[in-house]
Amino acid sequence: MADGIWLRFISGPDIDELGLTRLEIVDAVEDAVREHGEGRTAFEPRVHLTPDNGGIGHFNVLRGHLDRLGERGISGVKVVGDFVPNYQKGLPSELAMATLFDPTTGMPLAVLDATMITAARTGAMTTVGARHLARRDSKILAHVGARGTAWWNVTMLDDLLDLDEIRVTSRRPESREKFAAELSAELSTPVRVVATAEEAFDGADILVEATRLTEPEPLLRTAAIKPGAFAIPYGTVSAVELDLLDVMDKVVVDDWREAQSGRFGALRRHVDTGRLSPETLYAEIGEIVAGRKPGRENDAERNLFWHRGLSLLDVAIAHLILRRAESADVGTMLRFH
Repeated sequence: MADGIWLRFISGPDIDELGLTRLEIVDAVEDAVREHGEGRTAFEPRVHLTPDNGGIGHFNVLRGHLDRLGERGISGVKVVGDFVPNYQKGLPSELAMATLFDPTTGMPLAVLDATMITAARTGAMTTVGARHLARRDSKILAHVGARGTAWWNVTMLDDLLDLDEIRVTSRRPESREKFAAELSAELSTPVRVVATAEEAFDGADILVEATRLTEPEPLLRTAAIKPGAFAIPYGTVSAVELDLLDVMDKVVVDDWREAQSGRFGALRRHVDTGRLSPETLYAEIGEIVAGRKPGRENDAERNLFWHRGLSLLDVAIAHLILRRAESADVGTMLRFH
């Protein structure tokens, strides 16, 4: 206390300088998911703050703790704005900030730009789901939506699987063309731009629905789910048919309590109407990663994974960044007290 309390501010450019790999991020997320499956975490479902702004956006507040990270565990809070029209101002739709704390004293340890964390942990969670629920010989990936999380979904899945084709689409032609060009510059797998979700999903092995609808619309249709397919719907507003779950062999969520909270989410109607319930839910992904339940058991299974975004993943990646920043002496030390 004689020298005060200091915390580390880690900006977006600071994080870029650290050079974290996609595999490191996926592994950090899978470790956090395993801890969740083993009951070694504490977190609360997200809450929403909705300003009187004409419905252009809202804030999500996420809080979580992981027992095994650091010497005494690590606790964190993230606030992320979700503002769809931001592209009109040249801004990401999701801008976020995270804080990390010592759970034994409450002392703040770090403040981080969590915009990349938000996008990367979403892609990493999609990939953890694919590690356990997708066919390893999946060849065609269909991705509907081109927002910030899309890049991480596609690149991380391409790292995991030996894909033959990646199909992408989004509502705006300019966004899907730009997204495809960025992917083609990064990946060797052929990327094909299509005009509609129906064309993207037709015959695909892995179907990712990451749209930004303002009103429910069935873009991911039940008929598109062929034997052996793996579907990941996580758009803010439902873009799936109501009977989609009827053809699924296994329906998995990141956390059942989280799945029931709030008014947003791809399967919100399925929860509200009882189609997704404790009786129809197969598992939380943590149970599978921790070895308490099997993942995919045969090549014909139709599996679905709905993840809403666990705060634990934000905390895990933020901690990874903090430790790397401390080792490299990256970031700015700020006097707190």
